[in-house]
Amino acid sequence: QVQLVESGGGLVQAGGSLRLSCAASGRTFNMYAAGWFRQAPGKEREFVAAHRGLTWSWSVGNKYYADSVEGRFTISRDNAKNTVYLEMNSLKPEDTAVYFCAAGPVGIGSDPSEYEYWGQGTQVTVSS
Repeated sequence: QVQLVESGGGLVQAGGSLRLSCAASGRTFNMYAAGWFRQAPGKEREFVAAHRGLTWSWSVGNKYYADSVEGRFTISRDNAKNTVYLEMNSLKPEDTAVYFCAAGPVGIGSDPSEYEYWGQGTQVTVSS
């Protein structure tokens, strides 16, 4: 069983930065892929970024991003702290959404259905 708790959301002006954190409990978390998704009002939940777990080789790459955030967002994880981060730079009003952390026994994926465990979400609001 894995439990996830997000933090770090808030209100920021366009062009600003935020860092989201996702603290996990559960011994298997580091073996799982960790992902960030977001959902804006009236829209489907969409993939943002994912990071491989230790189960999989990182020789073929360990991070994956949505085109809309590539070059602006960075996902990382600290296995000693059971925490995954999302560094968000050059934020745009269209990045406004509730951001969710997820984990699952997948290699690395962008489909929400591949992830078993979800946090409650943290609100990110970017003003223009």
